[in-house]
Amino acid sequence: MNFEERDTYGMYKGQEGEGPGPRLMGADTLLGNDVYNEKEEDLGDIKEIMLDMNTGQVAYAVLSFGGFLGMGERLFAVPWDALQLDTVNKRFMLNVDKERLENAPGFDKDHWPDMADPAWRSEIESFYETRPPTEQSSMGQPSQRTH
Repeated sequence: MNFEERDTYGMYKGQEGEGPGPRLMGADTLLGNDVYNEKEEDLGDIKEIMLDMNTGQVAYAVLSFGGFLGMGERLFAVPWDALQLDTVNKRFMLNVDKERLENAPGFDKDHWPDMADPAWRSEIESFYETRPPTEQSSMGQPSQRTH
């Protein structure tokens, strides 16, 4: 399911240029969106969006990858800045090979990390090659791909 199919308020169904999307998006409409890489490999889907309550910015998207029917599923905190919104295919893009993602720092639904821990944050930002949210110029919004 993609953001247009989850749009219960009609935010994205207007004519071109009307409505808030894609520069402003309802967080609920992004949950469940697929994530692909440049090789067209399915990397999973967005399960949650984590907000930094001190800055008011989106910090991470929680990506679900692997497993079958919820069994063996791993979760990954992907820095918001590492994602690109592909408005043509209505999905997110993440510049990570599937094989590399299998070795990414992850967790399971019963053992969430302390996402406010600076050492954990540094490890995640290093893996995805992103900058801390305070250094972002895009105000925490993912870049867009509109081809």
